[in-house]
Amino acid sequence: MRAVFFHEHGGPEVLQVGEFPTPEPGHGEVQVRLHAAALNRLDIFVRNGWPGIKLEYPHIPGADGAGVVSAVGEGVTEVAVGDRVVINGTISCGKCEFCLAGENNRCFRGGILGEHFRGTYAEYVVVGEQNVMKLPDHVSFEEAAAASLVFLTAWHSLITRGGLRPGESVLIVGAGGGVNTASIQIARLAGASPVIVVGSTAEKLEQARALGADILINRSEEDWGRAVYRLTNKRGVDVVVDNVGAATWPTSLRALARGGRMLVVGGTSGYQAETPVNFIFGKHLSIIGSTMAPPDDFRTVMRFVFEGRLKPVVGRVMPLEDAADAQRLLESGDVFGKIVLTI
Repeated sequence: MRAVFFHEHGGPEVLQVGEFPTPEPGHGEVQVRLHAAALNRLDIFVRNGWPGIKLEYPHIPGADGAGVVSAVGEGVTEVAVGDRVVINGTISCGKCEFCLAGENNRCFRGGILGEHFRGTYAEYVVVGEQNVMKLPDHVSFEEAAAASLVFLTAWHSLITRGGLRPGESVLIVGAGGGVNTASIQIARLAGASPVIVVGSTAEKLEQARALGADILINRSEEDWGRAVYRLTNKRGVDVVVDNVGAATWPTSLRALARGGRMLVVGGTSGYQAETPVNFIFGKHLSIIGSTMAPPDDFRTVMRFVFEGRLKPVVGRVMPLEDAADAQRLLESGDVFGKIVLTI
């Protein structure tokens, strides 16, 4: 099969396009002939590497994908060859205490497709039967691939872990990223008000408005922390979605109202953030972290996508062979929504 892979860490230039052995499904597994794979910041982090990272080289990136079931292993009953499917990149063992409790994203032996296991920048991928969901004909492979990781991540963070309630105010730090575009829509769907978005350009903020944002703050023109303070009559917001990390952490904490919740699923600017502890106890704050989502959340949020109540934002579609250029574009920040590779 054709695939994009790398043998060593580095910049986009380490990505190679070539032939790779086609994986075959085992018991309870399905082989998917991929038609689309979406990029995530995770792909860049894994390509760059970090101390202690353990990969089986050559490594294939990619956590998102959609395609057609091309083979099934013994014991598979829910899908058949020829079914259109979307992939949940949360890999789990199905046997540990967390998996048995339905919290597969906390699995001791699991991980994320494309990070801990070879991923979707390829013609074929093999995953467990529980990791695929049938895709309606009216939803394209590109849309499905663009939706999977970011919508399940945002749903689990905002709804399951964050307990977002109608009428609560939400601040989303960043306008154009995949999780943020999903968070805007989910916050609106849940009845949050107002939904405040901080962005870097007027163009991205207008696109955020189209997704449901009520209040827009251009961080290139004003101090966004002070703006939140002013716009909320010095109260602050109930929930902050901050996946930026070190660069925005102190300001995001200050933006929270008493009893507010900070939701964290990443840290694109760095992980070593200074925390003013007095804010935590003085304002009764909660910091809530999560990664990916269990199967129930995945199926719930994808049904909203299938119904059209949530809309994946596809910013650019490129061929698999242009994966290196696609990652360069993602790193530049010059795209709103998801970049999708067609296979």
